[in-house]
Amino acid sequence: MGRDYYAALEINQNASDAEIKTSYRRLALKYHPHTNTTPGVYERFNQLAEAYDVLSDPRKKATYDKFGEEGLKGGIPESGSNGAWTSGYVYHGNPNKIFQQFFGGDNPFADFHMEDGNEVVVGFGGLRGRGVKTQDPPIERDLHLALEDLFYGCTKKIKISRRVMNEDRHTSSIKDKILTIVIKPGWDEGTRITFPKEGDQGPNSIPADIVFIVRQKSHSRFKRQHNDLIYTAQISLAKALTGCAVAIETLDGRLLNIPINDIVHPKYSKLVAGEGMPLAQEPSQRGDLVIQFDTHFPQKLSTEEKINIRKALQASNKQS
Repeated sequence: MGRDYYAALEINQNASDAEIKTSYRRLALKYHPHTNTTPGVYERFNQLAEAYDVLSDPRKKATYDKFGEEGLKGGIPESGSNGAWTSGYVYHGNPNKIFQQFFGGDNPFADFHMEDGNEVVVGFGGLRGRGVKTQDPPIERDLHLALEDLFYGCTKKIKISRRVMNEDRHTSSIKDKILTIVIKPGWDEGTRITFPKEGDQGPNSIPADIVFIVRQKSHSRFKRQHNDLIYTAQISLAKALTGCAVAIETLDGRLLNIPINDIVHPKYSKLVAGEGMPLAQEPSQRGDLVIQFDTHFPQKLSTEEKINIRKALQASNKQS
């Protein structure tokens, strides 16, 4: 027969969340090994922690109520999952962790005092009301943006679901919230947008910050290098040697026609000033457009073509 978590906390199955917390508070203080030295007290303290860990979590509690300890720890079939099972619950075995999370503070017995020789007095919200709350670590999520979003700037609305405390400050519920992110023109890869304390709320912890990190999607025409845009033009060897014009559609829809009068050698690039990304600190100013070249060589040349090219190059060398 599986464990009876309700019996461990000395409550019935209809107990409210507030009653579960109240019972755990009373029994955990009563059976904590720091103040109770009777034989077997640690096992009792550990049972209380596991029972509270399950019954204070709505999902664990619902699974336990329906399937018992065996279903909770062994896993249950997922509805419509073609035979898939949920992963079972595993108690971490650290009752002190549960106790400190509930009351807060690294030394929860610092303010205990005794009345009538056996009762520990505590204040609301922690022992004597002086538990030190700690903040959960930041929750980081990637925010994937198109290059156009970072060029123009935009607004993104993201829905999050988080646990919030109810008015009684004992129970909690899951609620949705819309976070609005205003993307500034010129923001770079890795820019962090922080929403302070928007994580899950708890009675004895400070909600985590939610941090979105800008990740730039790949673009069909441009690569970004800080504030500059890199464009690779495909040209023939003839154009590389004799000159050409490169047509480029910009991110804002204009068509640039850039003349290339130099000989395009393997390390050659053409800089077009002021046609890159807006500067995040000064959006009216922009980086540069850098044109790189991918020169296509002919696969074959006839004898006559080779002779003509050789003559042309020899004449060019004499002139230089």
